Amino acid sequence: MENNEQSNQEENREETKRPNNPNRRPNPHRANQAKSETQEGNRKPNPNQKKPNNRKPNPNQNPNQKKQNPNQKKSYNGKGKGRRKNAPTTVSDDMRISIDKNKEIQEDRMRPWRQIDIVSKGKIRFTPLGGLGEIGGNIAILETETTAIIIDVGMSFPDESMHGVDILVPDFSYLHVIKDKLKAIVITHAHEDHIGAVPYLFKELKLPIYGTPLALAMIENKFNEHGLQKDTSYFNFISKREQYEIGDLKVEWMHMTHSIIDACSLAIETPAGTLIHTGDFKIDHTPIDGYTADLHRFAHYGAKGVLCLFSDSTNSYKSGFTKSESVVGDTFDTLYMLAKGRMIMSTFSSNVHRIYQAMDRGIKHGRKICVIGRSMERNVEVTRALGYVNIDNKHFIEAHELNKYSDNEILIVTTGSQGEDMAALFRMATNEHRHIKLKPSDTIIISAKAIPGNEGSVSRMMNHIIKAGATVRYQDFADIHVSGHAAQEEQKLILRLTQPKFFLPVHGEYNHIAQHAKTAAKCGVDERNILLMSDGDQVEITPKYLKKVKTVKTGKTFIDNQNNREIHDEVIIGRQKLASDGIVNVMLQISNQTHKMIGKPVVTSHGIMPDKHNKRFSDEIAVMIESFLLNAKPEQVVSAKTVENEVRLMVRKHVVRTKKLYPIIIPTIFYV
Repeated sequence: MENNEQSNQEENREETKRPNNPNRRPNPHRANQAKSETQEGNRKPNPNQKKPNNRKPNPNQNPNQKKQNPNQKKSYNGKGKGRRKNAPTTVSDDMRISIDKNKEIQEDRMRPWRQIDIVSKGKIRFTPLGGLGEIGGNIAILETETTAIIIDVGMSFPDESMHGVDILVPDFSYLHVIKDKLKAIVITHAHEDHIGAVPYLFKELKLPIYGTPLALAMIENKFNEHGLQKDTSYFNFISKREQYEIGDLKVEWMHMTHSIIDACSLAIETPAGTLIHTGDFKIDHTPIDGYTADLHRFAHYGAKGVLCLFSDSTNSYKSGFTKSESVVGDTFDTLYMLAKGRMIMSTFSSNVHRIYQAMDRGIKHGRKICVIGRSMERNVEVTRALGYVNIDNKHFIEAHELNKYSDNEILIVTTGSQGEDMAALFRMATNEHRHIKLKPSDTIIISAKAIPGNEGSVSRMMNHIIKAGATVRYQDFADIHVSGHAAQEEQKLILRLTQPKFFLPVHGEYNHIAQHAKTAAKCGVDERNILLMSDGDQVEITPKYLKKVKTVKTGKTFIDNQNNREIHDEVIIGRQKLASDGIVNVMLQISNQTHKMIGKPVVTSHGIMPDKHNKRFSDEIAVMIESFLLNAKPEQVVSAKTVENEVRLMVRKHVVRTKKLYPIIIPTIFYV
């Protein structure tokens, strides 16, 4: 019985069966077959009996082809059945030791910060006072228990609501709180958003200033404007790749490529560990001067173990790499060939490599160079004196000499790429420049990108240029301008070279630093070791942790560049109110004896209504004041001051109700 069940199971395996479907009609051709199978089911299977081959012969098969021996092993051809199993790999003891050793090496290589003394009691604090949540105005404080240094002291630009304001400088209140341990100002490079506010700080706190020759030369120019010529004795000219002891800190400047000569990153050894501050940077492998970024020093400190990296976030949304500065020169060649008349090139006055390329290409195309604009003239003079720009004097001409040359022999290099009202290019566009009036044959190159907030000014200037009939080359050529800030792949390179334990993205608006933080996480930095900051956030860093400890006072001071003096907040608020809501002046005389109004009040308004409605408005105010004086209590008219307050309140309510405005109201009362 047991053998019969086994036989039936084997036969069932050979047969291909369809699933049992009760609704399927029976197949009449299978009746005899079923009966035969029942009879055969009682027989014992013969193991030596071959199963019948009911298959039809294959017409494509060669009858002379030798049949394969069933006992012969099939060779593996990588397809289908007959695959031979690989023998298991034998992992020897020596192999296992090598695998474990290499894994350990890889782990150490990817986390070199493990070398930092974890039991160290060193503690440092980092406090940005500007440059976060904004573009520009960069300033940060790094302090230990006994030492504090200031990294850059930059300015920023005002928005259109800050009437009469030329620049903004940071609020230095916190620096006065820690002035006893302030040791130095450390400068990374000479852009205005990193050095523009140094003279204003120096007037309050005189500290040694460390920087490269170019950076300090440009600061010296600012000191001369502010009457600080004698204070250049505080300058300390650094040499790259050398450490300078400042209190209990050791600071090294490392060469970095950017959109200005002599930009540097900082390696700062502290009691808690090594910090790397990139400053503004990009990785340019073909810079104009041939000096590439000193990536070897980044790798050197990375191998020793970096506690925290502070890195530029300005271009954190840009994928790939930022183009080399050298591509702009090729664009200049094309534009010079297309131009028929004068060439006028405007860019940032501190972008020396851009200026040099424009001049060098201009000379090759047979043009004389005329430099116009105070900051442009000063920076070109400084860089030539220091040997960064090597162009012979014979190629330069003065503005009053322009008429001596044909238009196609002239290249004018000028300021005003941001559409500033007082800059040379804007005055040329509005026909207000003393020497240069735009012609239809002129070609104007704006080799810069509008700083956020300046887009309207640039557009307005371009409108004036086009109205004058000149040709503008701005964004219609792809490589007319390249950024000086690193894109994502360059940011990743710095992250991988330094492999920091902690990461603090700096320099940019909040969305920029948030995106940079995501890039850092992809590069292996633990998300718990990344902190997003805003201006005023004070972060404490130790070998064990990174955390925000408090917030300090920050803000901006408004500066009028015409006299290099501060404009108080109330003045700016008053100007904004005047611009948005206007002003009302009320003058009247009151009798000392009767406390009644003498004559009619004089009411004038500006920015509230058309002049033709002023008389009706004046009459309304006069009726209100007369009614008030008739019904006033004695204490309300006891003095001119009290009457002024009552009139101000009364007029404000009337204007708010009728005009929906909140103007400045100035009542003037005379008791006679």
